Amino acid sequence: MSHGVNTSALVVFVLFFLLVTVLGFLAARWRKAENGQHLDEWGLGGRSFGTWITWFLLGGDLYTAYTFIAVPAAVYGAGASGFFAVPYTIIAYPLVFLFLPRLWSVARARGYVTPADFVRGRYGSRGLALAVAVTGILATMPYIALQLVGIQAVLDTLGVGGGANSNWFVKDLPLFLAFAVLAAYTYSSGLRAPALIAFVKDTLVYIVIIVAVIYLPMRLGGYGHIFDQAATKFSAVNPKTHQPVGSLVTGPKAQWGYATLAFGSALALFMYPHTVTGVLAAKSRNTVRRNMAILPAYSLMLGLLALLGFLAIAAGVGKDANGKAIAGFNPQLAVPELFSKLFPDWFTGVAFAAIGIGALVPAAIMSIAAANLFTRNVYKEFIRPDASPEAETKVAKIVSLLVKVGALVFVLGMDKQLAINMQLLGGIWILQTFVSVVAGLFTRWFHRWALLAGWAVGMVYGTWKAYGIASPATKHFGGSSATIPVIGEIGYIGLTAFALNLGVAVLLTLVLKAVKAPEGADETSPADYSAEEGDPELADAPQPATAH
Repeated sequence: MSHGVNTSALVVFVLFFLLVTVLGFLAARWRKAENGQHLDEWGLGGRSFGTWITWFLLGGDLYTAYTFIAVPAAVYGAGASGFFAVPYTIIAYPLVFLFLPRLWSVARARGYVTPADFVRGRYGSRGLALAVAVTGILATMPYIALQLVGIQAVLDTLGVGGGANSNWFVKDLPLFLAFAVLAAYTYSSGLRAPALIAFVKDTLVYIVIIVAVIYLPMRLGGYGHIFDQAATKFSAVNPKTHQPVGSLVTGPKAQWGYATLAFGSALALFMYPHTVTGVLAAKSRNTVRRNMAILPAYSLMLGLLALLGFLAIAAGVGKDANGKAIAGFNPQLAVPELFSKLFPDWFTGVAFAAIGIGALVPAAIMSIAAANLFTRNVYKEFIRPDASPEAETKVAKIVSLLVKVGALVFVLGMDKQLAINMQLLGGIWILQTFVSVVAGLFTRWFHRWALLAGWAVGMVYGTWKAYGIASPATKHFGGSSATIPVIGEIGYIGLTAFALNLGVAVLLTLVLKAVKAPEGADETSPADYSAEEGDPELADAPQPATAH
């Protein structure tokens, strides 16, 4: 661990933070609409973002500070299994290419702001829409909290905050200030702020990764030596489990877990409200298509990023001066410590700025997405149906602040491991909305009550199985893999819950159709799902405030 303040790195970090703060507030004037008091404008950037803006926005949205921290940390701790994030992003884009353009079209044609809006309109079910909205909010909250974990890792390594012996206020003051600024410019500029800042964030990330995978191996004796060091570490036997601590190649016993986790994560990726928000902010259907074609460039970056875990092992991160492992070392600090140890101080500041800004961009989008869900699908649907567009926007702004405060309290008041566990659980939960959202984009065959029952079964099963998993750090919610019923292999709980969800939805739909249970009204039309920018029907699209 670093001791003392790294002044040069801190100065560079602060300069970049000030730059994005200025950009965040200037974003309120960027592409300013005649009527900014509309949820379409504040929460979706006026649905006006072109290909490159959307690419940077979605990249900033999907590849977060926690990605920068957690993926290499997983590789540092266990080896090959940490690379699951690379195939899952490769799988995801061909899958979502099939349905995201349809979601954009129907949302634009009908004025939908959230995926729950679409579910409400497609199935005529307020209950199913509420389930989708609540699931989205629950899954998003710990994700925002983990962006704070990423910033904290950077601040700890920089040596700011007064040290472990300081009182809690002094220790966390830099974090308070960072999120106060984030809250201010998000409130002021809405989605335009993270869209503009994403240019800086992604540029810094690419620079840091490219420099790291070229420069650091030169300092560490080349990749051959790096992989030898990693193999030595992973071949060591854990005295508690009597098994190797990791592996450079996924073994036969872990292949089911690896494959199901990658596939399940791919299905869940674009179910998160913040990713849908980024998609719906695009100005055209073709913009969405083009982004699904070029976003895999980030997967290359992710593969290089994962290699940093091996570099951290070769650099002796987590070991003392005598080469002995430091008891209780947090793997989440592997990348910050690696950068601090081997980069020149000024470039360490650049690297930490990439991580810090990489937290601010997705945290802003996530808070906006959660606020959109609450405003449209709870407040307007159940509390104040006659809310004006201005009232909707005002509520969304306030809720976005409350969401950030909630995430801050969560991280500061609870163990960091709980935040990680809750994010894993959030991935299991959000996958359970896939059937309602994606199936509805192609067919109206499913019955609304069957979809709600399937969602409930998936949520209960996934939560129950995750609760029963222990790890060295926690008694419950210690992982996301368990034995798959019937098959008997270890696999991703979220995918098993999804299979149960789909099975229940299919069986109950058959039963409910047989007894002629009443189905909700579908307010969409077939033409809505293929509408393009410039189509006459889009010119007359309902405003968000009157979509229902």
